[in-house]
Amino acid sequence: METPLSNSGNPPIKTAHRAPLALSGLDFKLLKVFKAVVEAGGFSAAQNELNVGLAAISKQISDLEIRIGMRLCTRGREGFHLTEEGRLVYQASIDLFASVDNFRDRLSSAQNELIGDLGVGVIDNTISDPNSPLVAALKRMNEESPKVRFQLQAAQLDEIERGVVEGRLVAGIVPVYQRREEFDYYPLYDERSHVYCAVGHPLFDMPETQMDSDVLQQYECINHRYAIHRDKLNYTRYDSFSASATQVEAVALLIKTGRFVGFLPQHYAATLVAAGQFRAVLPERINIVTPFNLILRHNTVRSPLVKAFAQVMGVDLKASA
Repeated sequence: METPLSNSGNPPIKTAHRAPLALSGLDFKLLKVFKAVVEAGGFSAAQNELNVGLAAISKQISDLEIRIGMRLCTRGREGFHLTEEGRLVYQASIDLFASVDNFRDRLSSAQNELIGDLGVGVIDNTISDPNSPLVAALKRMNEESPKVRFQLQAAQLDEIERGVVEGRLVAGIVPVYQRREEFDYYPLYDERSHVYCAVGHPLFDMPETQMDSDVLQQYECINHRYAIHRDKLNYTRYDSFSASATQVEAVALLIKTGRFVGFLPQHYAATLVAAGQFRAVLPERINIVTPFNLILRHNTVRSPLVKAFAQVMGVDLKASA
């Protein structure tokens, strides 16, 4: 269905003295649709999330643009892009819904009942780590607060940090390579990594007695982009990084070619080692320890929901590291 704004190539004229917007229930609904479209990356991608058709989404966004008197995005063959006003409205909608959630959390706490959305980001390929408290924490929280809705996102480190900063995620569970002032850090556990080779690599069948700590200097090593450990250069040459990867599974795929060595978490590689496909190279001497922390945005009010999640994760929010 066409609307006055969708038929026009120009944004509506902004009056010099526009009355303040009084939000109604419909406005909240339209803003939720807009937020979902932005986070999905476009109208088509948002259909599954919103469970409505493309035409309905387009009309709702057009209705919102008319309602607030701003063009929020461009859409067409060139793709989906936010305008400057759209970016402002998107960030304001994040703050709005966070405030609503906080209000609801405080009321629920007064009633001794937690309710609301718990958005948590976790780094990829950590499900096999027995040291991670996340699975047990989610189970306990669901048992104790069944009205809490989990929104769990497995993503790369930079995506999780950005989600916490922007307020789309309330918390992240991440490896810590360097600290950022935007976050408060709370220790959870340590992850141990070794360097691995695969069947077909010269090191795979080499007796350990013929290896020394400098053995990796002779072979091409994978640069795991976000896993920035200075200690790695104690075992490898910087110019030996002839391949790069972002995620743990991508590192494992490159190792599996038999052409490279690379660092992997011990828990992740365990099944590949047990299957006879991978081998740890001098694991007693070559290993890296990475601290995993719960991160929360710095200088923000901790809602009852966040406090409850931190508690089941075994974190004392009074002791920021």
